[in-house]
Amino acid sequence: MKLRKVLRILLHVVFWCFTAGIAALAALIFIYGNDLPDYRKLATYAPPVATRLYAADGSLLIEYAEERRVFIDYDDMPAQLVNAFVAAEDQNFWTHPGIDVQGIIRALINNGAHALGFNANFSGASTITQQVAKNFFLTSERSVSRKIKEAILALRLERTFSKKHILTLYMNEIFLGARAYGVGSAALMYFNKPVANLSLSECAFLASLPKAPNDRARAVERRNYVLRRMMEEGYITREEMTAAAAEELNINSGFTEQMAPEFQYFAEDVRRQLLNTLGRDVLYNQGLYIKTTINPDLQRAAAAALNKELDAYNAGRTDKLQGAIIAMNPHTGRVLAMTGGRSFSESSFNRATQAYRQIGSTIKPFVYLAALERGYSPETLLLDAPIVGIRESGMEWKPENYDKKFLGEIPLRLSLETSRNVPTVRLAQQIGPENAIEMAQRFGVYPADLQNINVAMALGAGETTLEKLVLGYSAFINGGHVIKPQLVDYIQDRYGRSIGGNKVELVEWTPDSVPPEVTEVAQPLADAQSLYQIVSILQGAVERGTGRQARVEGHTIAGKTGTTNDVKDIWFIGFSKNMIAGVYLGYDTPKPLAKGAGSHMAARVFADFMRVALENEKNQPFPIPDGLSFVRVNRRSGAAASVDPDGTIITEVFKVGQKPNPAPSRNTMDSSPVMGGVF
Repeated sequence: MKLRKVLRILLHVVFWCFTAGIAALAALIFIYGNDLPDYRKLATYAPPVATRLYAADGSLLIEYAEERRVFIDYDDMPAQLVNAFVAAEDQNFWTHPGIDVQGIIRALINNGAHALGFNANFSGASTITQQVAKNFFLTSERSVSRKIKEAILALRLERTFSKKHILTLYMNEIFLGARAYGVGSAALMYFNKPVANLSLSECAFLASLPKAPNDRARAVERRNYVLRRMMEEGYITREEMTAAAAEELNINSGFTEQMAPEFQYFAEDVRRQLLNTLGRDVLYNQGLYIKTTINPDLQRAAAAALNKELDAYNAGRTDKLQGAIIAMNPHTGRVLAMTGGRSFSESSFNRATQAYRQIGSTIKPFVYLAALERGYSPETLLLDAPIVGIRESGMEWKPENYDKKFLGEIPLRLSLETSRNVPTVRLAQQIGPENAIEMAQRFGVYPADLQNINVAMALGAGETTLEKLVLGYSAFINGGHVIKPQLVDYIQDRYGRSIGGNKVELVEWTPDSVPPEVTEVAQPLADAQSLYQIVSILQGAVERGTGRQARVEGHTIAGKTGTTNDVKDIWFIGFSKNMIAGVYLGYDTPKPLAKGAGSHMAARVFADFMRVALENEKNQPFPIPDGLSFVRVNRRSGAAASVDPDGTIITEVFKVGQKPNPAPSRNTMDSSPVMGGVF
């Protein structure tokens, strides 16, 4: 009877304890469960994923990310990788309802023994599901209330989602050190391979990281612990454990997000632009696929050509000369190569797009184009004779030619091919400084609201960037149209949908469809015949004028040199039919270059680059518009070769109504040889 009474009392105690436990649990759920985040949004988990920047050939340039993550679906994870994490983090994961009662009891016993000084490891009791709840919805605060919320959320997650889905969330979200979030990114960071290629040893190493993500010193010890746990749980045999434990861990010594140095200026320009247009969150966290315009082979050639010239000049000097080169398609604006300095690691300042510098004689083609539009011909005679002085902005200055000589009357073509300053000043005065500079404004070289326009600007006293100058020259050969620099061909989000850049929408044709409206094409900046005359003169500048260093054997090249006062900045802008490139050299704090330096240096960089760019291309002469005629003339006098056959004979291009000059009077001809300056 006494035994029955004792049993009855025990049953009552158990019953009321169980009831009290249920009541307590209900109370906790009532208190904490009504103010929890909406866990159901994890059904469509879209974690922050790194944006990747690709070159035109599909090669990866760099990743942008605040959290480096490569999303891996559960079905794409190796079984041993999953087993390693379960064995190390939550051995009862596949059977518990979200919280592990056995694990809680085990943790209480171990932690109590540890506190009393016994040889027992301190351990936690959080399941993988609880860690998902904490990582997605809660903080890392050490408090009873946070643990209760974590447990409630874990129970709800288990009721809503499959074990595989929960494990997918966990293994893509967890921090594994080295800025790597998730197993996909960690595999690349530590072993430079996708998860599918991980060995058992490497799987065990990744599974050891959640406990101490940044502790590399104990990497082997922690890996071996995970291997033992996998063996104890029956996932691997003892032989497999022993073999994996003996394997050397070839962990990357240090992940670097730096791409090859020659691509860094271009990639940074892309990053700055997209940061402004897309915003930081989209750029860094939405896993964009960005296909850029950069051509890796041309980019390497551009960087090599620039650095070859800079290294040769800088040898033995402490103050280093800087420079930039940019190449693009003149018809589309697609930037094919861009280098903004000697070294991005030394200075991220992009001298191709950010440096405003005086442009010297590279302005002259726009001045001469303004004259051609006003009826001048390439053989109109200009006077190359001393000018007493010009007074502008309260100052008086006297224009001079680089060679300190004067040639008398010379054709407009000869003046531009050899970059004569004095005839250019006279030409700007004849057509008006505002008209001369307006052409450069029209072509985007100078801003439309430019102030204090004067004759000195016709010699390049104004400032602009290399990029703007190249874009302006592009209109000479693209029909006279303004183009914008294009760094990105297209952008896709993580689901393959286009969100920016150039995209072509294919519309299905139906019987009731109507043709799309024709987009109106902007009027050209100048007439086609005047543009071709300028191109022809610039071709002559390369063949026999100041740009001879820019010649590329077997190819038709045109271009113009530029040097500012005291040789502080030197330029060359040149082009073939479908490629244009500009080169700038100068100090970041402008000062004269050494004796012997000049625009021939920039022209050399251009030629070195273009030899590579055009190596496999057929020669393509510049297209000729209708209505022009070609006549053989004497280069020095502009008279028809038939009446002035002595000297250099060239082919000149004339508009309707234009013709060669009359035969010259020999006693008025200056016998000085025509020298090519470097302006």
